[in-house]
Amino acid sequence: MLPNEPIIALATPSGAGAIAVVRISGKDAIAMAGPFFKSVHDKNLVEQKSHTVHLGHIVDGNRYIDEVLVTLFKGPHSYTGEDVVEISCHGSPYIQQQILQLFLRNGCRAADAGEFTLRAFLNGKLDLSQAEAVADLIASDNEAGHQVALQQMRGGFSNEIKKLREELLNFASLIELELDFAEEDVEFADRGQFKELLIKIQNVLKRLIDSFAVGNVIKNGIPVAIVGEPNVGKSTLLNALLNEERALVSEIAGTTRDTIEDEISIGGVGFRFMDTAGIRKTDDVVEGMGIRRTFEKIDKAQVVIFLLDATTFKTGRSGLRSEIEKIGNRHPQKPMIAVANKIDAVGGPIKTELQGVLDEIPRIQVQLLSAKTGEGVEALKDKLLEFINTGALRNNETIVTNTRHYSALTKALEEIQKVKLGMDSGVSGDLLAVDIRQALYHFGEITGEISSEDLLGNIFANFCIGK
Repeated sequence: MLPNEPIIALATPSGAGAIAVVRISGKDAIAMAGPFFKSVHDKNLVEQKSHTVHLGHIVDGNRYIDEVLVTLFKGPHSYTGEDVVEISCHGSPYIQQQILQLFLRNGCRAADAGEFTLRAFLNGKLDLSQAEAVADLIASDNEAGHQVALQQMRGGFSNEIKKLREELLNFASLIELELDFAEEDVEFADRGQFKELLIKIQNVLKRLIDSFAVGNVIKNGIPVAIVGEPNVGKSTLLNALLNEERALVSEIAGTTRDTIEDEISIGGVGFRFMDTAGIRKTDDVVEGMGIRRTFEKIDKAQVVIFLLDATTFKTGRSGLRSEIEKIGNRHPQKPMIAVANKIDAVGGPIKTELQGVLDEIPRIQVQLLSAKTGEGVEALKDKLLEFINTGALRNNETIVTNTRHYSALTKALEEIQKVKLGMDSGVSGDLLAVDIRQALYHFGEITGEISSEDLLGNIFANFCIGK
């Protein structure tokens, strides 16, 4: 990639629409666009101010391609830090391609995936964690994911890391200075204050690392397996949760042979529900494969809904507790909700008795509902939300959603713990300095102060073209 080389791409999704936006960035991008823009007021684009919009036509010689609005952003006051031209044209795929090809023939290069944001990073408009948040913001499909990505893009996470790195760097400089005066046996870094800083950094890193458990599920959705015996209403419950006829429903046991998955947002958090084959002994080869897949989905799920048929409570009471505990014991660390379905078909005394039996089962949350009528479905959604720590979202705390950041934070914490252990053991300053440098390196990896071409290539390859 040549510095300031003019690049061009479609910034809006491909296909027909009301409008499309073609983006150009690079040295002399405005001068390059000028000869192909005919203003309705005979304006010269190069002479116009930054952050202005101009009406006219894109022309190729004597041929008019389209009537457009051209927006100018002069560097460094632009998204990329370079001169940027955005052409808003009509959304015909033919018009889009004609404009792109016109500029590709006249000095522009087709932008790579994420190259506009990469240039923003290289030109100091964003740090690396903020640049990654741009992709997360574009991909966000629920309120929680949007909120976390927006906070990170605005610098909430990187500011916290930069502050820690700056404080650590100040002490590192003093310890490095001590090494230059080793023969005089002097201390420039106050060991008491340094230890307090290490404890502070350690606590912040632990909080950020712990937040990844929440951030990861917010970003990727929370997988929830709906399991139980055949014909207890698993598919009906899935349809009730999604509020659409997603799964086939039949009174014939064993209708669901494979898993059916779909995702909805509850309280701004994405949940991915998996309707599974009913668990029972069967000689049917295909159904047996579905049941094996059910247990695979339970392994992958973060929450399990164990569905029961309330109408069979009297006849199946003896095995009720053992069936639930069998699944619970197989996955002791997995949150589980025991749901008694079809309560619309039983009387009040049975509901009370059933609730009492379920409450006796340790570690299991309990819910009575009717997937058919919708009674209790909203309460089940509320119970699912209880498994997620959304308090951090409400308090605008920093939440880590990026696996690369999580890895760097974990490595930084290991180095900080080594420094703290070294201080407690009275090791020499030169050994402390080695571990401090490593911690600083891992902090720098997050914000991009320490980066490589391979790292940047891997990150920006996941962006859409035009961003």
